[in-house]
Amino acid sequence: MSDTSSSDLAEIESQLKGKTLQIYWYLLKDPDSSVGVREVQRALGLSSPSVAAHHLDKLLALGLVEKTTRGEYLLNQEIKVGVLKFFSRMGRFLVPRHLFYAIWLSTMFATYIIVYNVILYQPTGSVHNIAAILFGVVANIILWIETIRLWREKPF
Repeated sequence: MSDTSSSDLAEIESQLKGKTLQIYWYLLKDPDSSVGVREVQRALGLSSPSVAAHHLDKLLALGLVEKTTRGEYLLNQEIKVGVLKFFSRMGRFLVPRHLFYAIWLSTMFATYIIVYNVILYQPTGSVHNIAAILFGVVANIILWIETIRLWREKPF
């Protein structure tokens, strides 16, 4: 990705929308495997192989895929533009980056509630305890809402 200029990234971002983005997302799930036109058509429920071929050729022109000698397409470059900036790879899955923060904060908050308010001390109405709980609840709600919102925006 370091050899891609900012003008190239702007061009890619303007072209990488709709069905083209869905196909790119599909290729990102297994970047080491090549796919054929019919496989893409079936996997994404496209109306015909020519629609899949059109969008794969668009990705080819953008330099994001390469065509193998067998006529299949292989992911050539992984870029982070548009909604893709907010996703990270976990094996074959692309998950919202916020998911890691949401899980971490939820774990820390649950640990605080259990250790501080149940095991060590009885729940108190101190200002510090109420502030910590209020901050934890609000922060968790915000992170989980953002994570769910990004998950719903994923192209495929």
